Amino acid sequence: MTKKIIPIIISLTIIFTGVNAQPFTLKSTGQAKSFQLKIYYGTQGKGAFVQYMGQSGIILLKIKSKVSSQMGHSARTTYVWNEIIEGKINGSYDLTEQDGQPLSAWYRRKKDGREFQLESKDLADSEMDKYLLHGALISFYHTYNDQLIISYPGNKKETMQLPDFDHPDPLRRGTIADYNFDGYDDVAFSIPDAGMGVYRIFSIFLYDPTAKRFKKLAEPNDSRANCSGLCDVTIDSKNTLLMSACRGAATWWKDTYRFSKGNKLIWVSSTKQE
Repeated sequence: MTKKIIPIIISLTIIFTGVNAQPFTLKSTGQAKSFQLKIYYGTQGKGAFVQYMGQSGIILLKIKSKVSSQMGHSARTTYVWNEIIEGKINGSYDLTEQDGQPLSAWYRRKKDGREFQLESKDLADSEMDKYLLHGALISFYHTYNDQLIISYPGNKKETMQLPDFDHPDPLRRGTIADYNFDGYDDVAFSIPDAGMGVYRIFSIFLYDPTAKRFKKLAEPNDSRANCSGLCDVTIDSKNTLLMSACRGAATWWKDTYRFSKGNKLIWVSSTKQE
């Protein structure tokens, strides 16, 4: 099957076997001519898109809903995305995962409702993950490769190096969130700290809607702070505050910051955590 950016919209029922990690690679079954695709997405289902094997183009997915439920010690989440082509909704994808493992999914085309059954395929650890955010394609690795590539419209590309690992657990995580509370999602990458690995070190890239570029957030440099750099970052959207938490010896500390108009972090307070 050949899928163009002006799509054939189908309804997919997906059968999952084995262990998966994002991006999920799916292959059709029961067809005279099989086809294969990858689906990518980040935090809360944001930054999502699909790409069909043999096709250079990608198809934007816009998150429509996300429903989570707790089943004992397991968390189950169902995402629903609208497929956007040339600014129009052409279909919808639904994917349910539990503890990071896909359980079921489908894709329904508005035009004819045709269905294709798919099965999942395992991915190598070196697989590059990707997000599509504000028209920019963000590519990175979860393991030892530290390269970060941001490709912008107009064939403009920026390549950077993320911090490398000093911990035996080489797992880089990507997070999509509005870190500076300007209404535009940003992207962050985190790795375990070099000590015991009990907290994570963050590199945050803020989206500049005027320049239409991602710019690295400068780490705070205030002698009153207890954490070096940005650690276990959380945000308080209601009060527009960013928190950084770390452990020194047996003590946990939390530094609180606010943003200046120029997107610089201004120290507010530091507290000892009980």
